[in-house]
Amino acid sequence: MLLLLLTAAVLLAPVPRLTPTATSVPTAPGPVPAPAPAPTVPAVGRAWPVGVRPPILRGWEPPATTYGRGHRGVDLAAPAGAPVRAVAAGRVSFVGRVAGKWVVSVELPGTGDPPLRTTYEPVRTVVKKGDEVEAGEVVGTVEATGSHCTETCVHWGLRRADTYLDPLSLLPPWLLRRGPSRLLPVLGVPLPS
Repeated sequence: MLLLLLTAAVLLAPVPRLTPTATSVPTAPGPVPAPAPAPTVPAVGRAWPVGVRPPILRGWEPPATTYGRGHRGVDLAAPAGAPVRAVAAGRVSFVGRVAGKWVVSVELPGTGDPPLRTTYEPVRTVVKKGDEVEAGEVVGTVEATGSHCTETCVHWGLRRADTYLDPLSLLPPWLLRRGPSRLLPVLGVPLPS
């Protein structure tokens, strides 16, 4: 009896209407565009721009479009007057005011074509355009005003040509780790005699 009821329900159910897309004749597939490769950033950083593992007040938020909303860098907490250091070795490519804030840019050689460029703002500079800097070398000090943070901070940016990238990707894992190193027991390895 159950089988008879199920059969009747299937036979009496209305026939689904097919959409024009579903009834159209398929065409030969065209070339599928390859997704854009994710930009690679070598971990060439050897120092934080300020302090040692400073608090990150706001992280990198890539914009959906070229001129869209987002945060094109990382804001690091730092007191006014604190030294701002080059994250990696490079050549100072820009020193000047942008939108009323002092900015320092350092081009990082050997990081691709075009090379990567880091930026630091607001910074009272101690370098000039063309200076060669080493990783950890002071490029300026944190200015007390001009920051877009609610407290004093350094905005640290990273670009390759016109593409903004996450500056934290410059730092190797050992610089990004939080907390002390911990030794774990090695099991199954004989002790030296």
